[in-house]
Amino acid sequence: MIWNLPNILTALRLLAAPMVAVMFLFFPRFYADWFALVLFVSAAVTDWFDGYLARAWKQQTKLGAMLDPIADKAMVVIALMVIIGFSSWKASLVLPATMILFREVFVSGLREYLGDVAGTLAVTKLAKWKTTLQMIAIAVLFSQGVFEHYSVTAGGLGWKLLLAEWSGRVGLWLLWIAAGLTLMTGWDYFRKALPHLKETV
Repeated sequence: MIWNLPNILTALRLLAAPMVAVMFLFFPRFYADWFALVLFVSAAVTDWFDGYLARAWKQQTKLGAMLDPIADKAMVVIALMVIIGFSSWKASLVLPATMILFREVFVSGLREYLGDVAGTLAVTKLAKWKTTLQMIAIAVLFSQGVFEHYSVTAGGLGWKLLLAEWSGRVGLWLLWIAAGLTLMTGWDYFRKALPHLKETV
């Protein structure tokens, strides 16, 4: 059956990706920050569950294999777009986000070009760690918006202000580390694809 539970979870994660941005169109900033954070974290958790259940229940399908990386990329790209938009285009955020987006587009293009031999670019363990770190960084950055609201309503004093400040710093550090891993995996995929890109005489 194509629409088994793992595939349904993957499809829901894919649908959740644009909803993260939609939250900021229909709700005040405070509620949008909360909804986006909860939605993103919930979707990120399903990224582990759908793969685990598919393997445990032997329900791996071609549909799931196709949708899973698309859902991951959609979540990361849309969430980064939202975060950058509300950061007033800070260079410290724009640069790692650009590195991540460039790699995702580049590798997707490689896979599309390679076609039948795209299996050469199978997902590696480092790439899985990269995706996990990206999602953690984005979740922490979303939490900054929540903590900032509380620090303002509390007069900007105490632990709430510290949480707002440190969630931004930690999220940014994690995003830079994720960007570094992203470029490393991108180079690894390009190196593996090189033999298939050589001109035949």
